[in-house]
Amino acid sequence: MYMLKKGLAIVVGSILLSIGINYFFIPYHVLDGGMIGIGLITKYIWGWKAGLTIILLSFPIFIIAWFKYRKYFYNSLHGMLVSSFFIDLFRTLRESPIILEAPFSSVLGGVFVGLGIGIMLRAQTSTGGTDLIAQFISDISGFNVGVIIFVIDSLVILIGGFLISTNTLLLSVVAIIVIGITTSLYTWKPLKDT
Repeated sequence: MYMLKKGLAIVVGSILLSIGINYFFIPYHVLDGGMIGIGLITKYIWGWKAGLTIILLSFPIFIIAWFKYRKYFYNSLHGMLVSSFFIDLFRTLRESPIILEAPFSSVLGGVFVGLGIGIMLRAQTSTGGTDLIAQFISDISGFNVGVIIFVIDSLVILIGGFLISTNTLLLSVVAIIVIGITTSLYTWKPLKDT
């Protein structure tokens, strides 16, 4: 039953994430942080498939995880593969007419992506990528993993904004704030009385 619930969470979370990226982010060149953001940068600049790029760039990270952090490897590999597959599979959503202004599209896309990530995190899986790098750094350095993820995501957004446009940077900042809030609300657990 546990594996069925986890598999369902990966599929549902990946679909929501893919809708957010393809329908709301890509038409306005909005970025997410981390490896997804890097995949989107390559999509916007060179026209590469974002999902395939995410898989290829994540490969070395997962090799390290296999040898050093096997638990993280197993908890993230499926999420990364399935979400990358759906990102490329749902690319036809980009052709649908967008009737929202760019800032609203960034917000709604952030809700979809944040909810997708939250569903996967509650099932103890993720999309891997730079989240795994952050976990590695946290284990070695003792720094808070959330702070490390924030720094990595910020760097991706800044680089993307520099390479693409200031508009991309501003819309992406809105998107990652909404992603963070949505993910936090979905995964929040109240403190239990002792």
